[in-house]
Amino acid sequence: MTHLENIQKLFSKNFVESPLLESFEVGKIYLSSGKLVACDPLITNDMLSFSTVFPKGEFSVLLHKERESNCVAYAEIIFSASDITEWKLATTAGQHIKDLADEEVFGYPVESGMGCFMDVDTQNSLNELEQKLYHSKGVDFMGIYEEFFHDYFFDENGAIDQYAFLKPSKDHPGTVFAFETGYGEGFYASYIAYDKDQAPVKIITEFIEIS
Repeated sequence: MTHLENIQKLFSKNFVESPLLESFEVGKIYLSSGKLVACDPLITNDMLSFSTVFPKGEFSVLLHKERESNCVAYAEIIFSASDITEWKLATTAGQHIKDLADEEVFGYPVESGMGCFMDVDTQNSLNELEQKLYHSKGVDFMGIYEEFFHDYFFDENGAIDQYAFLKPSKDHPGTVFAFETGYGEGFYASYIAYDKDQAPVKIITEFIEIS
């Protein structure tokens, strides 16, 4: 079974049936332009948005953890309740599925152990925040993780959770949904479900293949 076939089997309904997964809704992400980015926000925060344009607004986000390891296996955004008629590998500008060899995928590399979903407008806000902090702190700047992300994941008692919604701009409502990725470093693909009108129903990023 290919990755795409496995995604189709697991996620084409409005619930996930697998004794190997624990699934739960974690909150909502706000997309202002509908141009969605998936990346390692600490390493590849310049990733292009997906070629598919998604709806604008607030949408439910789900995580699916591998029960045995308690690691994030899949991250999901749901855009509608329409019936799914087709799944496709998510691509960005210049990426063509016909150019892939068997079992090759497009995706994003993770080196920090963290992945995310965010609107391209929020991506701009995050990069502007990093530049603002860098210029204001100078040699005391410790990096965007320590300056911004860390407090959402850790406090004086240790780890808070495996995910967080972060707002890099006070003047823009966009949110970054950041989370731990599977077992850590890797290269991770996303898959988009479409309805009969080719409107996106949901997007899934896979970190641990559960079959």
